[in-house]
Amino acid sequence: MLKKLAEAIERRPVIGWGIFLTVMLGVFILGLLAASITERRAEIATLYNNKKVEIKGIESRNEIWAENYPRHYNTWKKTAEMDFRSKHAGNMPEDVLEARPAMVILWAGYAFSRDYRAPRGHAFAVDDVRATLRTGTPDAGTPDMQPSACWACKSPDVPRLMNNTGIRNFYQNKWSAFGSEVVNPIGCADCHDPQTMNLTITRPALVEGYENWGKNIAEASPQEMRSLACAQCHVEYYFKGDDKVVTFPWHKGITVEEMEKYYDEAGYHDWIHTLSKAPMLKAQHPDYELFLLGPHAQRGLSCADCHMSYISEGGIKYSNHHIMSPLKNISATCQTCHRDSEENLRNYVYQYQDKALEIRDRVEKELSKAHIMAQTAWDKGAEEKQMTTVMQLLRQAQWRWDFAVASHGGSFHAPVETQRILAHSLDRTMQAQLELQKILFSYGVTAFTMPDISTKSKAQAFIGLDMKTLQEMKDIWKETLIPMWIEEAKRKNK
Repeated sequence: MLKKLAEAIERRPVIGWGIFLTVMLGVFILGLLAASITERRAEIATLYNNKKVEIKGIESRNEIWAENYPRHYNTWKKTAEMDFRSKHAGNMPEDVLEARPAMVILWAGYAFSRDYRAPRGHAFAVDDVRATLRTGTPDAGTPDMQPSACWACKSPDVPRLMNNTGIRNFYQNKWSAFGSEVVNPIGCADCHDPQTMNLTITRPALVEGYENWGKNIAEASPQEMRSLACAQCHVEYYFKGDDKVVTFPWHKGITVEEMEKYYDEAGYHDWIHTLSKAPMLKAQHPDYELFLLGPHAQRGLSCADCHMSYISEGGIKYSNHHIMSPLKNISATCQTCHRDSEENLRNYVYQYQDKALEIRDRVEKELSKAHIMAQTAWDKGAEEKQMTTVMQLLRQAQWRWDFAVASHGGSFHAPVETQRILAHSLDRTMQAQLELQKILFSYGVTAFTMPDISTKSKAQAFIGLDMKTLQEMKDIWKETLIPMWIEEAKRKNK
């Protein structure tokens, strides 16, 4: 080849030298490319293969994983930040009952009427479940009101405990039994196999729920796993039977009606409403189910595509584990697919949310009124056979309201479905009010006046909660028991 090139140069010097320089430039560029690829492969090898510690079994301490994966860990630590607020949500502390006191009435007789706060980042999972007035039995000064299942989604210590003690044994305990064991907040071992770093499922409830839904989780694609890892916790579930086993009600499907049918056939209720006496259902946070019914999932996206955007450093590309609202970093989330301005994209989200929340606010006003009307009917002497339809309508209305509002971001994940659910909730609420008006009229009540429930404290007093005593008793064991748990965990090097 070189001989021919020399001959070409000799015959036509200009053309020959042009060819020669072009060839040499191409060789040079290819060399740079090869060097770059080699360098990038070395960087990637360093990222995933240059391990400083060998992680075996279920290592729930996130700081140990940080030795091998410092970039991922450093982004995860940002889940402790509280610096973002969008129009309707964020990562800052917020007392939701203070902002929407009608919810106290809706949850009368249930622990959520005591305390309900907006969720913060994963780093606070353990701290927040310890601090809430929903855990513990303040009147006895002990935290034995709730089962150990309440820890299920809060920590990678949970799969470790399930592995060590057995799944059933874990569930059969009280919440306080593992107070010194569940100390590490949601992190690495919840979602990753330490040997391969592949996504893995560590919560048996998801595996069982998937099977009950007619699917095999072992056949899930890598893209599906990028949502299923989140679905271990961000789902609707209940505590089944005397053992309080975490169970997903997916046996008939994942829509609000299909889960309701499952609960109805099982004769299940979470509690009896203390005002209306209706057998109620409490939705948890059906984020995964609603997400699947929305446009992004139907186009093949996963939770991680929006909530764990990629970061590039040199030749290294890794997931940002600062999991929170994509609105904080629209350029790295929404704009990777949507060619529109940040302002427009943000406003599109707000428009979806505004429309759904308009219906939500109306439901909360009318549904709380319906529960209080039902209480008045009982007080006037209404019989159960008169109230059967009312109680069923209240159960259905509140289940739909709760399903829509308990979901983190449901008004955006599936805006059409969320508005449909809320509209059906409002419809059943108004039907319940009409039935109650007939009953009240039959007992001579021609005018109904709502009590003053305009603040959290007024609403809690109306349903009979002694919040001062509850808080005092909670503070006692927070100041004594929790420090003891922490010290014991340190001794065990948990």
